Amino acid sequence: GPDSRFGSMDGIIRTRVGYTGGETLYPTYGSMGDHSESIQIDYDPDLLSYKKLLEIFWKSHDPTYRARRRQYMSAIFYHDEGQKRLALETLAREEQQRNKKVQTEILPFVKFYLAEDYHQKYQLRQHRELISEFKNMYPRTLDFINSSAAARVNGYVSGYGSPDVVKMNLDNLGLSAASSRRLLKIANRWKN
Repeated sequence: GPDSRFGSMDGIIRTRVGYTGGETLYPTYGSMGDHSESIQIDYDPDLLSYKKLLEIFWKSHDPTYRARRRQYMSAIFYHDEGQKRLALETLAREEQQRNKKVQTEILPFVKFYLAEDYHQKYQLRQHRELISEFKNMYPRTLDFINSSAAARVNGYVSGYGSPDVVKMNLDNLGLSAASSRRLLKIANRWKN
C-alpha cells in the first residue's frame, strides 16, 4: 500500500487544501486566477523533518511532468532560506537520479487561501458514517478542517497507514467503537 512508499506520517498536525502562488485575491475553484491547487501541511519538526516532507513530496508524484495549466503545476512554496536551500538541493538530486528535467518550481510562500469546504478532507467525506461522526465532533466547519484527527483519518481512508498503524492510533482519534471498527476495515482493504 501507499504507507510503505511514503513511510510514517507521525508529526503531521493538520493538512488543508487551497490555492496559492498567485496574486488573484480570494480565489475559488471556479475562479482560481493565477493560483495553483495546493496543500498546506502543519507539522511538528521534532517528529518530522522538512527534509522528510520533501522526500514524501518527490515520491508522491512525477515531478518531470509539465502541467498544461498553472492550476496543476508541481511546486514547493518555501517559508525561509533553509527550506529554500533544502528544496533546491533535493530538486537537483531528483534531476540527477531521474536523468530528466524536473518541472517543479521552487517559489517563496506569500499567502494561502483555503479551498471551499467540500474540497477539505475529500476522501474522508466519501465515508458517510465517519464524516457524520466528525460533523458531530466538530459542528463548526473550520474546526473540522483544522482537526488533526480528521487529517489523519482522511489519510487512513486514502490508504496511508497500515492496519497496525491505524489500530495503534485509534484511541487518539475520538471515534466511537463502531467507527473505529469501520476505519480498521477500510485500512485492511488497502492492505490487500
